[in-house]
Amino acid sequence: MSAENMEYLTIALPKGKVFGKAVQLFEKIGYTAEGLSDKSRKLIITNEEQKIRFIITKTADVPVYVEYGAADIGVIGKDVLMETDKDVYELLDLNIAKCHLMMAVPKDKKRANLLDYANTRVATKFPHIAAAFFNSKGMQMEYIKLHGSIELGPIVGLSESIVDIVETGTTLRENNLEEYAFIVDATARLIANRVSFKMKFERINKLLADLRKII
Repeated sequence: MSAENMEYLTIALPKGKVFGKAVQLFEKIGYTAEGLSDKSRKLIITNEEQKIRFIITKTADVPVYVEYGAADIGVIGKDVLMETDKDVYELLDLNIAKCHLMMAVPKDKKRANLLDYANTRVATKFPHIAAAFFNSKGMQMEYIKLHGSIELGPIVGLSESIVDIVETGTTLRENNLEEYAFIVDATARLIANRVSFKMKFERINKLLADLRKII
């Protein structure tokens, strides 16, 4: 780790819903930078006085930046953390961006038991999480990874069910889908690079302590 990298604490933040809530948490403990916004054209925003750098990136890339040490710490949803399975420390449940992963099916084609869906197709952004869930139930499934609107899968006959993240369930209801099986709760987590956690332990540990006071 270079002398310059040792001087700064670099924090990776995901664009989207989590960003604003994460920024509010950091602001409460005094970690700020002028112009820190996910609408900013700048990808790195620095507070030179406090020696803090914020990296603004796509959600899926946060654990990558942290794993490889481009960022010391980051904020990411538990769903992404489980799906990507990156080699990072999970330090703290920030208790923001609350949602959960679940299996949903069309209301008018709902089957009596979970095992009745064995050997059918599942549309999902989370094939690893879905596979772990169904494997634990002794079910073999065919997984179709989508990047857009997962709810479309059963509507057009691409799949019999979906595995997705849900917050309010409004989109499910609007598309005649019903939550069928709960998989896991998912909130935003603070993660750290393993080397950074050792090399910058005092600074990261203080940040952790400050966050725990307000969560």
